[in-house]
Amino acid sequence: MSRKVTVAAIQYAPGLAKDSFAEAEALVREAASQGAQVILLPELFEGPYFCKTQEEEHFAMAQPWQTHPVVTRFAPLAKELGVVLPLSIFEREGPHTYNSLVCVDADGELLGVYRKSHIPDGPGYQEKYYFRPGNTGFKVWATKFGKIGVGICWDQWFPEAARAMALQGAELLFYPTAIGAEPQAPEMDTAARWRRGMQGHAVANTMPVIAANRFGDEDGQVFYGTSFIADQTGEIVTDLNRTETGVITASFDLDELATERSAWGLFRDRRPELYSPLTS
Repeated sequence: MSRKVTVAAIQYAPGLAKDSFAEAEALVREAASQGAQVILLPELFEGPYFCKTQEEEHFAMAQPWQTHPVVTRFAPLAKELGVVLPLSIFEREGPHTYNSLVCVDADGELLGVYRKSHIPDGPGYQEKYYFRPGNTGFKVWATKFGKIGVGICWDQWFPEAARAMALQGAELLFYPTAIGAEPQAPEMDTAARWRRGMQGHAVANTMPVIAANRFGDEDGQVFYGTSFIADQTGEIVTDLNRTETGVITASFDLDELATERSAWGLFRDRRPELYSPLTS
């Protein structure tokens, strides 16, 4: 017996697209035509990354997750193509707004919402102005093609998030992202560090990691692409460069991965009683 799944990451420039939804849909269709069953788009792909500055007009974009324009556009596409789509959105719940993700199963069913747990704040990434820290806890969804955990951008820097999802039964980890140059330090290039952080999650949890980033110069803030898929050893098996629009795919046998996780013993040998400093 085996449970093989093909995953995909999509990279493009939502902030430069004439019609970001149309471009995203075309790329999702391309990924599905290549056999992808779980397809990841970048963070906040609805349009430009608006969190560079603090402008109250952007709050009008936030909508309830069940009826968000991203969801109403792409949930029917997931059903049509028979694919799973984790969709990044700007969510409103009453007076509160969140950086959220809705998981759509292959039949178009909305499996639920995850709200970004770690909210960055700094030059060019002023997300605390727009988003409350998430209150959903880390989520793992049982989709048609396996159990997936999804963190959003800044979440990907925290090993605790990846481990929490693995402990909840995740078999694959997905990270939609909007990351690039640091406006206050243009000489700083974090692309390799960004990758290595997530490659570490793959190693520590014996689990593939899929990361989809945007690219492009959005009014002086340059997003650096370099989307990738890493296998359970942390090896990057496929990737894109800094200015590439495209789709990357990789296939994994989830049953073989489960056996490998057991054989390595990383979960068997955990000592939770010693980890209290992690909660202080």
